[in-house]
Amino acid sequence: MNDKLYPLKFEPIYQYRLWGGRRLAHLLSKPLPKDEPVGEAWLLSDRKDHASKVVDGPLKGKTITELMQKCPVELMGENNAHFKRFPLLLKFLDCHEVLSVQVHPSDDQTAYIPEGDTGKTEAWVVLETADDSIIYSGLKKGITKEDLMEAIKTNSVSKKLHRFIPKIDDAVFIHSGTVHTLGGAVVFEVQENSDVTFRLYDWDRKDPKTGKPRELQVEKAMACIDYNQVEIGPIVPVKSTEVKNAELLFDNEHFKLWRIESDTQVDVGFKDEPVILVCINGKGTMRYENKDYSIAKGEVMLLPAIVGQLELHPNSEITVLQIAIPQKNDKS
Repeated sequence: MNDKLYPLKFEPIYQYRLWGGRRLAHLLSKPLPKDEPVGEAWLLSDRKDHASKVVDGPLKGKTITELMQKCPVELMGENNAHFKRFPLLLKFLDCHEVLSVQVHPSDDQTAYIPEGDTGKTEAWVVLETADDSIIYSGLKKGITKEDLMEAIKTNSVSKKLHRFIPKIDDAVFIHSGTVHTLGGAVVFEVQENSDVTFRLYDWDRKDPKTGKPRELQVEKAMACIDYNQVEIGPIVPVKSTEVKNAELLFDNEHFKLWRIESDTQVDVGFKDEPVILVCINGKGTMRYENKDYSIAKGEVMLLPAIVGQLELHPNSEITVLQIAIPQKNDKS
């Protein structure tokens, strides 16, 4: 691959989900598949079955998988030796109906993770709400394994879960092992690059496509639950000392996420490390090597490590989520 890396935009990959809706049409310019509920738009995905493709420039049509293989240093900087594939999976979710009650394994629960995959810690930023918006995040205090098993038998799992009504801009951190679900909302999701989900309960519904209930994985789910993950609410944003006009929402071993809101020029990205920008409101432009690169609501842009820091010039006011990958010391 001789073409040099530059700020890269990717085409969203839509996913049918029985709990999905049609609200992602407001966020994304790519038309939704006709006549079916779309629950997820995968914005940046380095998965064998769904690899994101560059939408413009000399590298148009190349996948993130190919870029990771052909130019890992230029893309990932010092982190290149630690990842064979891009370590994060970014999505918009349209949770028209409530998702299954579910849990994801942690990285060290290898018995429950397919080879080549990881555990799954994730986080949400709420973009739209509705009259029926609800987030279930963590168990109620004092709930035991025995309590949960009894609730599964009586279809009353939701009564054992902490819940709250989300507001727009709420940010929620879902550590691996946390029992969770949500409904009636559109959210941005950042997570480890994993698709391992164990369903504990699915509200006794049937998939219209098959006419059958979706499979549950109760035994695996129960094995992965962290009973210390209780009563999880929205995080309290912290004013950033690193990024101008930004608040830090998440900072953990897998990802850091800032929400940047500005009507004036602001720096985005960092020297010698990759950064992902997700525009959730407004639009703006960046200049790199004498060329302008635009970003608008619903678009995701990867700034490869070689690109470094750029100046983002909003057309008026812009809101951008900026995601970085913490430096690794040991092989991942």
